[in-house]
Amino acid sequence: MTDTTHEGERLADQLVRAAEGGAWHGPSLHELLTGVTAAQAAARPVREAHSIWELVLHLGGWTREVTRRIRGAPAGAPPAGDWPAVGDTDDAAWDAVRAELAAAHAELAEVVRALGDDDLSRMVHDEREPPEGTRASVYGTAIGALQHTLYHAGQMALLRKARH
Repeated sequence: MTDTTHEGERLADQLVRAAEGGAWHGPSLHELLTGVTAAQAAARPVREAHSIWELVLHLGGWTREVTRRIRGAPAGAPPAGDWPAVGDTDDAAWDAVRAELAAAHAELAEVVRALGDDDLSRMVHDEREPPEGTRASVYGTAIGALQHTLYHAGQMALLRKARH
């Protein structure tokens, strides 16, 4: 029996595991955020570090930006910026921020799942890079999003532990 799963499907599976669960490395974003209250998310248990809330906003914005790039839009920064301001810190706002992050990851996985090998090798359009610069492929960009997610998930895990 041969595996007919294409690379986009395998990569999407890893994105889903990092965001929703079943990852080899440990808890997913969803698992890390389960049980975190709005007050805990907004807290800064490590004075010089970002809060969990800030990390969620940052990840959501960059995940949406990666999806835009993979769809062919020119590379840029997220509309709300690299580290968006938190704003309201009530339970409803926290629920909305977590839902937006989950939706951003689900959309990225869906877009990546549909990519063929030619799509994955296509270069992302980035006018900021000179022709001789290091350009990123769609595959490399998706892998970068996965790495970015796991990096910040690790920070969230440490922040959860620091509050005890």
